[in-house]
Amino acid sequence: MKLITVAGPPSSGKTSMLLRVIDWLKEQGLQAGVVKFDCVASKDDERYLAKDVPVLLGLAGNLCPDHYFVTNIEACVRWGQSLELDILISESAGLCNRCSPFIRHALAVCVIDNLSGANTPTKMGPLLKQADIVAITKGDIVSQAEREVFQYQVRKVNAKAEVLQINGLTGQGKERLGALLKQAQDIDTLDGRKLRFSMPAAVCSYCLGETKIGSDYQMGNVKSIAIPDVPRPEVS
Repeated sequence: MKLITVAGPPSSGKTSMLLRVIDWLKEQGLQAGVVKFDCVASKDDERYLAKDVPVLLGLAGNLCPDHYFVTNIEACVRWGQSLELDILISESAGLCNRCSPFIRHALAVCVIDNLSGANTPTKMGPLLKQADIVAITKGDIVSQAEREVFQYQVRKVNAKAEVLQINGLTGQGKERLGALLKQAQDIDTLDGRKLRFSMPAAVCSYCLGETKIGSDYQMGNVKSIAIPDVPRPEVS
């Protein structure tokens, strides 16, 4: 079975894009399933079920989505194998530009939309920089010049990835993305595999449930902003 990790900001068009690609994969005789990771709530599982796509929904709740993903993805792989899927797609919203951490030797797809702003790619972290494929959506809403500028900014951040223009409404680009998914490496297990990028440093007092503000209530990993001294006016 192939494992594909797909991540991108909320409302970037991930699910619409994937539904089109999964339809194309079905035409090729391949069975694909999805694990949808989110923070608080999602109805995307209903969209997959309506298309007879096997789906799991995992909500991180008050846990870090990164950690929730990593501690559950191996069990999800075993679920996909039990259904004899050809492809298992992990989909999650990169709320901190890191969520759904990419795994070495598992195809990684970043989804980003043209409406997010021309400078957005330069503000994104490993979610974009570590991807094998960057799928740019909603190109039908902007001009050709805006699409080219946005794609140029993406390539500045990640020059090695294959960049595709995808339209979840019309299905434009689904064949190329589907073909790349078909070529992905098969995996037997994730046990012992490594992430492409380390997890965010965590475990501070607020991770453990503290709600009060102030240095007296802070412990663990704490990082302070550098604030320059403000010169005081001389008193004559």
